[in-house]
Amino acid sequence: QVQLVESGGGVVQAGGSLRLSCAASGRTFSTYAMAWFRQAPGKGREFVAAISWSGGNTNYADSVKGRFTITRDNAKNTVYLQMSSLKPEDTAVYYCAAEVDGLAYSRPERYDYWGQGTQVTVSS
Repeated sequence: QVQLVESGGGVVQAGGSLRLSCAASGRTFSTYAMAWFRQAPGKGREFVAAISWSGGNTNYADSVKGRFTITRDNAKNTVYLQMSSLKPEDTAVYYCAAEVDGLAYSRPERYDYWGQGTQVTVSS
């Protein structure tokens, strides 16, 4: 069983930056792929970014390419999402997810464990 706890959300002005963190429990973190998804009010869960177990492969939604960067520190059991040039349309609850096969899928149904989410609000 893996528990995921997100942090780092908040309110930021458009054009600003935030870094989200997701701390994972368990000794098998380094074998899991990790991802970030988001859900805005009234919308479905949307893929944001994913990183393979080694960090060697990353995958991004077109809407965040060039603005967001996903990284991981396996020694700290933590995955990060650095968000820059934020836009009001980035406002959502951001969720961290873990996938046991270690591959950076973009489909939420491939992910086995989920955190509770952290709110990101971008004001215009």
